[in-house]
Amino acid sequence: MGKGFRGTIVDHPDFDAGSDAEALYNAMKGFGSDKDAILDLITSRSNAQRQEIRTAYKSQYGKDLIDDLKYELTGKFERLIVGLMRPPAYHDAKEIKDAIKGAGTDEKCLIEILASRTNEQIHNLVAAYKDAYGRDIEESIIGDTSGHFRKMLVVLLQGTREEDDVVSEDLVEQDAQDLYDAGEAQWGTDEAKFIMLLGNRSVTHLQLVFDEYHKIAEKSIEDSIKSELSGDFERLMLAVVQCIWSKPMFFARRLYKSMKGLGTADNTLIRIMVSRAEIDMLDIRECFRLRYEKSLYNMIQDDTSGEYKRTLLKLCGGDDDMAGEFFPEAAQIAYKMWEISATTKVQLRGTLRPYQNFDPASDAQALRKAMKGFGTDEETIIDIVANRSNEQRQEIRQTFKSLLGRDLMADLKSELSKNLQRLILGLMMTPAEFDAKMMKKAMEGAGTDEHALIEILVTRGNQEIQEMCSAYKNAFKKSLEDAIESDTSGHFKRILIALAQGAREEGPVDMARALEDAQELADACNADSGDMEDKFMSILCTRSFPHLRKVFQEFVRCSNKDIEQIIKKEMSGDVKNAMFAMVRSVKNQPSYFADRLYKAMKGLGTDDRALIRIMVSRSEIDLFNIRKEFKDIHEASLHEFIQVETFVGDTSGDYRKTLLMLCGGED
Repeated sequence: MGKGFRGTIVDHPDFDAGSDAEALYNAMKGFGSDKDAILDLITSRSNAQRQEIRTAYKSQYGKDLIDDLKYELTGKFERLIVGLMRPPAYHDAKEIKDAIKGAGTDEKCLIEILASRTNEQIHNLVAAYKDAYGRDIEESIIGDTSGHFRKMLVVLLQGTREEDDVVSEDLVEQDAQDLYDAGEAQWGTDEAKFIMLLGNRSVTHLQLVFDEYHKIAEKSIEDSIKSELSGDFERLMLAVVQCIWSKPMFFARRLYKSMKGLGTADNTLIRIMVSRAEIDMLDIRECFRLRYEKSLYNMIQDDTSGEYKRTLLKLCGGDDDMAGEFFPEAAQIAYKMWEISATTKVQLRGTLRPYQNFDPASDAQALRKAMKGFGTDEETIIDIVANRSNEQRQEIRQTFKSLLGRDLMADLKSELSKNLQRLILGLMMTPAEFDAKMMKKAMEGAGTDEHALIEILVTRGNQEIQEMCSAYKNAFKKSLEDAIESDTSGHFKRILIALAQGAREEGPVDMARALEDAQELADACNADSGDMEDKFMSILCTRSFPHLRKVFQEFVRCSNKDIEQIIKKEMSGDVKNAMFAMVRSVKNQPSYFADRLYKAMKGLGTDDRALIRIMVSRSEIDLFNIRKEFKDIHEASLHEFIQVETFVGDTSGDYRKTLLMLCGGED
């Protein structure tokens, strides 16, 4: 267990290979097998000790231990136990072999292994593959892949990346400029330059290059790769970049994606848990918690069962302390994540643009015709409303009244029904009217939709909030503040009222004040819960978003804690949800909305009110960015999710069609 060991499996102190071999033999002899004895023994020995047990087993019983385990065990549990019994290089070799055999290729497996292994691990893998299968791994991969994807895999297979202490300071700026010139600065992409630099420079050197690239391009290297490359080559290069930044975070992402949604990608889950248990599982756990606000242990517990689950949990090594204390690796990553959030210049893009040949009178007449007589022409209504900007829709409303003496909103309300009616009417309102209506809906009736109140007040700018308050007063003859006052209570009420003032500070970061705010938040973590909530409210509800990004970054340095975990652990109920939403929105607002959309559609039934609210309100602001975040997090497009999740109950398909038009396309 050398310097830097961050695994969960260590050498067993009182190890006796012969005794362990006998225990395993006894666990498998006779009718049935003692699975608990097998998993307890194998998960409490290091891989080196397991190889000694294999040797002793063959010496004592003349049989191959792996063959016996395969015979006695079945399914995922068997694959996991057998994977643990192989030497790491041979386990990687088997995974590569399985990835390229048969009709299809598991490109994600090839990417994961070759992008993440050290030079030494690659050399051992090459030798193990040759020994196990009598063929060069390079020949196998060349025969099964193509194009730039194949070229980069072959480069990685050489295991010749410069070692981490090699940093050519004089080349950092040049390499960053070369990457920029090879992609963003020209029409087309010089893939060979990306392959040469990302496949050979040291990890430390490339981290500096990526920082420099961010300054030159005003966007991250990951965003450039997404826009310049495609397919498996894009996925491979993104994996390389993610491993350069942080292998634990790369594996945390892979583990999350293997378990989320319907079904589990067990091959991926097994491969990572086996291969990282003696390397960096502790850091992977912490990165997992940092990114997904849930411990790896709990996700495995929820997503697996039986002996398979018990074995995975032993490899995981335990549930994480929810106090938010960071391991060193995760603290550096958290600090860096906030730094990237603070410096990345994101161009927000909607999916709806003004219609080119706009004629409000023609549109008004077409809408009247679509609603006149017996039946309603929903298709015409959808095609007009979902293809005009909000400003153009307001012109149509005015023209409809001027030309025809009728209220377009009243006509639409009488002709349409259910979710399509709610969606079309929402699109026809001004943004301020729509937000006011959504706030009213969230507070009327028996229950209050606190999530809707939070979502709207946390994500709107000062001017948007002030216009919403005016629209609320005009529509409902009562101030929004009075409505909040009568419908909520306690600290949650105070947070909402503070946000409803629309008086958040604007402007750039005040560095000295940001450091003071970070320290005050850190000190407040040790105060009584009421005092803590007061301090968090006074800072989170008033400071500008750029300022708060710096505050949250410095909070990591002041406290060695994760502000999101602190909020989840120390606060509760609606106060926790409001504070958490503010932090998420400050960090990455499109990602926050992507998460809200996912929650609106996953599970049993769809929260159509939330779905409509977000699709309507963001379609001209940042829905394109939300789509990208949705695909990145969930590995399924927003378009695909809407298509599947709104199918039930939408017999005509008009509601779904309108949502898909707002979505703006498949990613």
